Amino acid sequence: MEHTRDIESRMERKAEHYLKKIIKVFMMVLIFTVLFLLAIYVLMYLWNWLMPDLFGLSTINYWQAFGIMVMAKLLFGFGGGGGKSKGSSSKQGRHKASNRCGSLRRDFEEWKHYEKFWKEEGEEAYKAYVERIKNENHDT
Repeated sequence: MEHTRDIESRMERKAEHYLKKIIKVFMMVLIFTVLFLLAIYVLMYLWNWLMPDLFGLSTINYWQAFGIMVMAKLLFGFGGGGGKSKGSSSKQGRHKASNRCGSLRRDFEEWKHYEKFWKEEGEEAYKAYVERIKNENHDT
């Protein structure tokens, strides 16, 4: 008798667990759908507010805004591709970036003296350069 009560309570807990998951998934789908439909309405409102005045285009209805939204999602993606991949760590990413930009990083090292150079010689060197250019232009 005790064994059957234990089995029944476990089954009830499993059923509650799965029911909660189903409700969560349903609510997430419902919220996503409502937000998507709201975004279409906002797109339609913004289009009808801005585009006729700015570009002389006609106003659109809700279904045309829906088509524009779907087309934009197809062309520009669904916004989920910016995350980290599971197999790489931040150290590996930094190592790959340093390999790609190695020559640029070496060139950048030379720029650390730029401010000091500009303060000491930069303005005078620039004026001399401008004079040289003016003289070369007068010769031709």
